[in-house]
Amino acid sequence: MERRNFIRNAGLSAGLLALTPKDLLASFFQQPAYQLTPLRNDVGFFTEKGGTIVYYLSKEGIVVVDTEFPDPAKHLIDELKKQNDKPFKFLINTHHHGDHTGGNIAFKGLAEHVVGHENCLANYVRVATEQKSEDKQLFQDITFKDTWTAKVGKEKIKAHYFGAGHTNGDAIIHFEHANIAHMGDLMFNKMYPYIDPKAGASFKSWVNVLDKALSTFNNDTIFVFGHASKNVVTGTKEDLKGMKNYVEQVLTLVSKQIKEGKSKDEILKITSIPNVGEWADEAKRIQSNLEAAYNELI
Repeated sequence: MERRNFIRNAGLSAGLLALTPKDLLASFFQQPAYQLTPLRNDVGFFTEKGGTIVYYLSKEGIVVVDTEFPDPAKHLIDELKKQNDKPFKFLINTHHHGDHTGGNIAFKGLAEHVVGHENCLANYVRVATEQKSEDKQLFQDITFKDTWTAKVGKEKIKAHYFGAGHTNGDAIIHFEHANIAHMGDLMFNKMYPYIDPKAGASFKSWVNVLDKALSTFNNDTIFVFGHASKNVVTGTKEDLKGMKNYVEQVLTLVSKQIKEGKSKDEILKITSIPNVGEWADEAKRIQSNLEAAYNELI
């Protein structure tokens, strides 16, 4: 532990010991349910309510990937400003879903640019228009088709689009110097994923996307996941392999059931996916996965 951190933590401990039990309990409940968690080379993550956020702090400015919802986004901004007084250079969205873009509006007037895949913007505008909530959004002003890069401080940030998966606009955001890749909702770590066919999602393509990710990044890459069982939001290639195996097992299971002449209703009664290990069980999510695979295979 660094000396200054030790001194700070020791001071905090001494202060807490001086409190009465009643004061100590009150102090505990006043602590925020969120914090910045450093990972490597000034890149870290933030979680409160929604999809995991990644941030980067530099002498040239701040970069944020995803925003959860308005209140968590404000908490994030406050915490980042305590660490760095530089401007927000880029806000990047991995995809359009509200638990990843709902807090974009908190960056209005703060973020110099908002970045996302071209399909992310199209989906984002479509959903906002359907919900008549355009005034509550901050849309992307920079879009890309395959890749996008930017240099901020010591970091080269590169966004990769490998094809449809969770939606048809999922990008992987790689901080190359730190070697940290935000997978967005291409990764539901050890939990049954949400898939959005209305937004162009594809289980078949999702397998290929994860294959490309496995070949693009190396064994030292820290991967950040959009969602995770037990809130384990970072991991390695082994976790990506587990996600790929899950998608393959869903396709294999449903394909086998179709070949055996099972109806859609019969297939939707399946309550678990074999050969995937210990994954968080959510019956409705399993049914939506089975239905998406069935519709795609049919």
